[in-house]
Amino acid sequence: MSRRLRRFPAVLLPLVLLTGLAACGDDGGDGEGSAADPLSTVSIEGAPGKAPKVTWDGEMEADKLETEVLEEGDGAVVKEGDKVFTHIWIGNGLTQKQAFSTYDNGKPELVPVDENLAPIFGEALEGQTLGSRVAVTAPADEAFGEQGNASLGIGNKDAVLVIVDPISVQAVLDGPKGTEQKAPAWAPTIVEKDGNVTALDFTGTPKPDGKLNSAALIQGDGATVESGQTITVDYLGQVYGGKKPFDESFSKEPASFAIGTGAVIPGWDKTLVGAKVGSRMMLAIPPEEGYGAAGKKDAGIKGTDTLYFVVDILSAD
Repeated sequence: MSRRLRRFPAVLLPLVLLTGLAACGDDGGDGEGSAADPLSTVSIEGAPGKAPKVTWDGEMEADKLETEVLEEGDGAVVKEGDKVFTHIWIGNGLTQKQAFSTYDNGKPELVPVDENLAPIFGEALEGQTLGSRVAVTAPADEAFGEQGNASLGIGNKDAVLVIVDPISVQAVLDGPKGTEQKAPAWAPTIVEKDGNVTALDFTGTPKPDGKLNSAALIQGDGATVESGQTITVDYLGQVYGGKKPFDESFSKEPASFAIGTGAVIPGWDKTLVGAKVGSRMMLAIPPEEGYGAAGKKDAGIKGTDTLYFVVDILSAD
């Protein structure tokens, strides 16, 4: 579902992280840096969790990827499978300018440390402690591929500096947690196998009434979801009368995205904000609150289809 997932900024998805930065507060050397010592031309000041002050003293060169911990935090160790709220700063060693910073938005990105994460990001996060500041340097073709990254203004021959601050690990439930509730009359039956939701059964389910409907089948006992938070959910979606889902995460990994900000279809923003963490929600979403009159052809959704979802809210931060 396009517009549903919000994982990591598109400009960073292909990034291959870099290493080799000097210690925090390095005086920048004599301004004649070398590929063997990329950080000799840069000073990095500031505490982890706050926007770094980066001062350049000449063009940076880098001929390989290197990583250095500038400041070691005292938090938990980041493990494979964790989802880590992370601040990232990227600079161009040729132009000596900032190319990207999550600090500009005032909010860290949620980064899943899994097999889909670029290996360089994995090096900068996995095995590091929360509260650290990690620096990586590399030639752009190693960081972004042969073409560099035009969207960041980085050419393929430029050196790149990346500063990574892992802030916290998102606590994610294994499944819904709360009190079971009676299903409303408009809700289809949930089909499960081995404890996982696999489909919806519309036998005996009345035709959609054209309204946006939601109900907690399990009323969670966690915090209330607020607009602007990043939530992690398991979900399954199926059109009314459909024989199989058009999308689901129960057989894969949970999905994380911003809620209440327009990053997902309107029906999700309107029904999941205000729900409780731990809830299993049943949603019925009419076209105008889903994909509109255009539908979503690649998912088999027509502009007249009402969408039904099961959504397990596993976390909200």
